[in-house]
Amino acid sequence: MSGISDSSGHDQSRAEGHGQRKYEEYAYVLDYTPRGKSATVRGREGVIIQAVGEERLTILELLGVQNTSYDIGERLYIGREGRAKVTSVLGRLEYDGISQSAKNELPAIIEKVVMANEKRFVDYINISQPITPRIHALELIPGIGKTYMMSIIKEREKKKFESFADIQSRVGLREPAKLLAKRIIEEIMGQARMNLFVRK
Repeated sequence: MSGISDSSGHDQSRAEGHGQRKYEEYAYVLDYTPRGKSATVRGREGVIIQAVGEERLTILELLGVQNTSYDIGERLYIGREGRAKVTSVLGRLEYDGISQSAKNELPAIIEKVVMANEKRFVDYINISQPITPRIHALELIPGIGKTYMMSIIKEREKKKFESFADIQSRVGLREPAKLLAKRIIEEIMGQARMNLFVRK
């Protein structure tokens, strides 16, 4: 929870390079409780929202605005200026600390985030490199073995991929967004030995 303010949210965790913004600008609602108690800030009560950040893909606890309605999967602005539906970013949550309902919603919402940020993830497919002499970053994405990896590298050398549909039609890899979402879920759950997408 280091680097995250317990009141204004102005001191959210800073990104390390990678051209990422310093602050999370948007988060997607996983679950919320109109009258709940914060799990990260002692004594804080109110509209408690569990959400996943769009940029860093970490799970956050937010304090919502009283008497406001929220939808599961809704994209909320949580940046520094002019929040309409979020009072503050309370802190970061581990996967084990979120509700069962939030866990159930996570796969669909992560896929929604991947689809909404298609260019960012297609760019990743276009530029990813070997991690060790034996393992390429692409191989860490579920469903991409050596054969698909070689096809992707060969095709992107001819011409960079432009969309998920482009990847699917040129390489034959079915539903790349679902595979990327699956990898992100593994990282959020702490099942991955290294993170490609989730920035703690």
